[in-house]
Amino acid sequence: MAIKPAYIKKIGKRLLERYPDAFGQDFEHNKDVVTETTNVESKGVRNRIAGYITRKKRPTA
Repeated sequence: MAIKPAYIKKIGKRLLERYPDAFGQDFEHNKDVVTETTNVESKGVRNRIAGYITRKKRPTA
C-alpha cells in the first residue's frame, strides 16, 4: 500500500492520541468513529483516515 499523505497521518495520529480507546481493529467501526469525532465531509478522506488508524491498531505479524 502506498504511503498516506501527511495530512492523513497527522489527523490519524491526533485522533489516536485524543481517543485511544475509541478505535479498534475493525475498519467499519473506525469509519463511524472518525465520522463522529471529526468534521471531515469527504467520504474518501474519512476512509483513508479510518484505514490508517485501523492499520496502526492491528497487531504486527
